[in-house]
Amino acid sequence: METYYLIIVGVLFVLAISDLIVGVSNDAVNFLNSAIGSKVAKRHWILLVASAGVLVGSVFSSGMMEVARKGVFYPQNFFFNEMMIIFLAVMITDVIVLDFFNTYGMPTSTTVSLVFELLGSAVAVSIYKIMGTEGETIAHLGKYINSGKALAIISGILSSVVVAFVVGMVVQYIARLLFSFNYQKNIKYVGSIWGGFAMTAITYFIVVKGLKGSSLASTDVLAYVKSHTSSIMLYSFIGWTLLLQLLHVLLKFNPLRFIVLTGTFALALAFAGNDLVNFIGVSMAGLKAYQIHLANPDIAPDALRMTDFAGKVSTNSIYLLIAGFVMIITLWLSRKARKVTETSVDLARQDVGIERFGSTQFSRIIVRIARRFAMMVDKITPAFIRKFVSKQFDTSKAPKYSNPKEAPAFDLVRASVNLVMASILISFATSLKLPLSTTYVTFMVAMGTSLSDKAWGRESAVYRITGVITVIAGWFFTAFITFTIAFLIATALYYGKIPAFIILILVAFGLIIKSNFLNRKKEKTEELDEEINDQSIVIKCSNDLRKYLKDSIKVFNRTVDGLTTENRKLLKEVNQEVSDLNMEAKNMKYNVFNVLKQLEADSIETGHYYVQVIDYLRELAHSLEFISNPSLQHVENQHKGLTLEQANELKSLSVQLSGLFDDILAMIKNNDYTSVPDAIEKQQEILNNLNKIRKKQVKRIKRGETGTRNSVLYLGLLNEIKNLLLHTINILKSQRDFILNNIE
Repeated sequence: METYYLIIVGVLFVLAISDLIVGVSNDAVNFLNSAIGSKVAKRHWILLVASAGVLVGSVFSSGMMEVARKGVFYPQNFFFNEMMIIFLAVMITDVIVLDFFNTYGMPTSTTVSLVFELLGSAVAVSIYKIMGTEGETIAHLGKYINSGKALAIISGILSSVVVAFVVGMVVQYIARLLFSFNYQKNIKYVGSIWGGFAMTAITYFIVVKGLKGSSLASTDVLAYVKSHTSSIMLYSFIGWTLLLQLLHVLLKFNPLRFIVLTGTFALALAFAGNDLVNFIGVSMAGLKAYQIHLANPDIAPDALRMTDFAGKVSTNSIYLLIAGFVMIITLWLSRKARKVTETSVDLARQDVGIERFGSTQFSRIIVRIARRFAMMVDKITPAFIRKFVSKQFDTSKAPKYSNPKEAPAFDLVRASVNLVMASILISFATSLKLPLSTTYVTFMVAMGTSLSDKAWGRESAVYRITGVITVIAGWFFTAFITFTIAFLIATALYYGKIPAFIILILVAFGLIIKSNFLNRKKEKTEELDEEINDQSIVIKCSNDLRKYLKDSIKVFNRTVDGLTTENRKLLKEVNQEVSDLNMEAKNMKYNVFNVLKQLEADSIETGHYYVQVIDYLRELAHSLEFISNPSLQHVENQHKGLTLEQANELKSLSVQLSGLFDDILAMIKNNDYTSVPDAIEKQQEILNNLNKIRKKQVKRIKRGETGTRNSVLYLGLLNEIKNLLLHTINILKSQRDFILNNIE
């Protein structure tokens, strides 16, 4: 049995390392987003600053380890074997849930996961203890679960979402009034003062408050800081303001760049200080429990109470530093950590473009109410104030970029507010030993600043509100699913003992292998996309078109196969592929604005042909949808299948279409459009064949060989294949004109 518990400790640490890598890969964007999004410096400098913040923050995280050891339950009322079940259930759940959320691209939070995993597993073990204890009922659950602390943690996370949004919105509004969008003009007047406030706030909440959580700060240092807090803050403000003003005057130094980089350091520090417990806190608690067990060899595991856990928590700084270095290595090497998260950038960016989320009735109502409220406020606001505010929020005065790719998602003013306010909120919560979701604090601050900055205009507001609601809904789903799975896994471990342990560990490690080693295909696709994105806009458009047409003919052929063999599973897959093609065509259409801006200034004709290509692609996608969806519905409803003659006719059309598409793809690849007349001739041959097939079907109907459902489906398919042919040739002609105009 001694070996069994030693293995559990080892497993906890292996799972912790995996958690640390995956967690940092997912959460690194929280503190890199604003710096990279505003393009404040080259990526390696931003990573160096963030690495320093992570390393310092890991040392400040000692006090947060209490959450894993006694945050949501009373450890003194649990035995050693029960405590190990709780910790093991938490780590296994974490692996399963992270894999689930990553697979489906759903929003999650490591902090929320930890709290509800601890709660779920502790509640499960508590219930089974009560069931096995004479005289205890479910009413005694409060004896084991620290409901007050749990509610404080949960309410802290909940309230942080609202507070972060409001704080971000208010502070950004003030900042924009001070700087305007032409911030480079006003920076010499208010830049150093703004920097003084920002740096003072960071100094207070990270240096002053953070020292309380550090295991390195001596009692004398803490006492001095506590007694001289006001003086430190005053001198800090004066010192930072004078220093930034002096640097600006002498070296034309931009205070906002300094604030953003310092804010990146601060937010990385706050992230490590607050979130390190999510990754290693449970494993460290498991190690501590095992050490207590070794120190009491005469007491059986099911009789050894974890009374020592109720005392003051202290964590060896060496472990924290090792974890910090693992986080830094992951930050530099992980592919995921190299990419700025698309969700928060899309929802916070200043310009209008492709929206990742649709609109809902709820978001439309919110926008409608907000517009009416804004109009009411506008009416009662004095004209001179309206004029001043309008001038400060005039986006036309923002810096212009000839290449849209060079433009940041938002400027340095908003980036500074995002970083400073998020780091303050997280650091403040850390000083109170309340774990916040860094993901949602940074996300909601960014949403608040983008709303205040009028990034949510009439063309994008409903979609971005839907996105925010979706992310918050994902948070609630995270809480529910982690609690439930942890409860079930703790149950399995409690009653299943060693067999359940072996099965669950195999599942957990299987998911780790799947997540870390079997996603090579996806990474290769991303690398290919990056290579394509680095090419010229014309080459990229041609490559995108080739890929789209190749996928389209593949989908058509699979639809024919699925319908003729009545393969419902295949038709379901094809329908999803058609849906993806539809979304891809829609995104291309929304991106037309950016593409046209990147084309040569005098390329009006070129832009016209490109718009035609995209319009015909949309029509092609609709034709594929009207082919695949009725085919699936026909098979789903168990209607009579196609006759052998009909199946052969469709297969012959499939072969002809494949040949035509091969010729078109070769022309686009080689940029040689001399064979366009041959393609048109082939199209006409297929259309003639379609007419013959349609006449055959009419004869079958007259002879009563096919029923109503069959005939309606078949005639509809023939009509859509005709439309597909017409749109495909139109795409080819427009692409030819698009390329030839660029060559000229």
